[in-house]
Amino acid sequence: MEKNKHKCIAGLFICISLNAQVGIKTTSPNSVLDVNGITSLRKELRSGGTSSQKGNAGLNGQVLVSQGEGLPPVWKSLNVSYVEEGQYKLTNTYLSSDQVGITSLSAGVAADGFYSSNIGDDITDITKGKWIKIAALENNFVIKNNKNKLNYQFQTGIEIKAPSATSTQYITFTCAVFRNGKLVAVRPDKISSNNNSSKQGLQDYIFTLNYMEQNVSTGNQKVEVACRKIDSSNLNSEFTIGKNISNTNTNSNAFTLESVFKVDIIEFIPY
Repeated sequence: MEKNKHKCIAGLFICISLNAQVGIKTTSPNSVLDVNGITSLRKELRSGGTSSQKGNAGLNGQVLVSQGEGLPPVWKSLNVSYVEEGQYKLTNTYLSSDQVGITSLSAGVAADGFYSSNIGDDITDITKGKWIKIAALENNFVIKNNKNKLNYQFQTGIEIKAPSATSTQYITFTCAVFRNGKLVAVRPDKISSNNNSSKQGLQDYIFTLNYMEQNVSTGNQKVEVACRKIDSSNLNSEFTIGKNISNTNTNSNAFTLESVFKVDIIEFIPY
C-alpha cells in the first residue's frame, strides 16, 4: 500500500495530506480536520451547512447535540437547571391518581380500635391495625444515592353519611405511606356528619398528608398508600375514602373525591 504523502509548513505545524485531510500540530491527521491542541473560537459555530449554504449557528442558549455517526449535530434547547457541587437536586417525580378509593370500611364494618401507629409498622400486621391499600397509588423506583430526600404528598376526599340525616355521627380514621411494606408517614383524622336534612346526612372534605423522609437506603423501593378506620360513633354510618358514597346524590362524585399521590426524589449531587 502506498504511503500518504504530506506537505507541511513547519512554523505553523500544519500538514495537508493528499487525501484532503488537514492536521494542526499533527503529521498524521485522521479526519478532515484534526487539531492536536487548544482551540479558540472567536465567532459563531455553524452546523449542517453545504457547499452553497452556511450552516446553522443556533439560538442564544442552545447546545449542540450529536445525532450519531454519519449525521451532523443539531442545535437543541435544553431545560437543564444549574446545580452547584454539594447541593440537592430533584431527580425524579412519580405522580399517580385513583377514583376507585376505599369502600370496604363502610357501614357494618367495625373499626380496628388502634389509636396509634409507629414508624416501621408492617402493613400486613393486623395486631397494629387493619390497613386497606389504594392499589393504583403504588409506585416503584430505584434510589441511587444514599444522601437523599423523599417527599410524599397524598391527598384524597373523605365522605361520611349518618344513618339519620338529622343526627351527627363521627368516624376517626388514619392514612399512611408505606415503603417496602413498612410505615414511614402517617396522619390520623376525624370526620363528622352534617346535621342537615338537605344534605341527607352527608359530609365530605379533603384529607392531606405531607412528609419528607431522608437518607433512604439505595436500591429498589416500593411505596404504597393505605388507610384504616380507628373508631366510629355508629356502626351503620357509611364511610368512603377517595370515592363518593352514592351515585344517586348530587353532592359529590368520584372525580371530586379522587386520590392523588406524588413522590419527589431529591438526591445529593456529589460532582
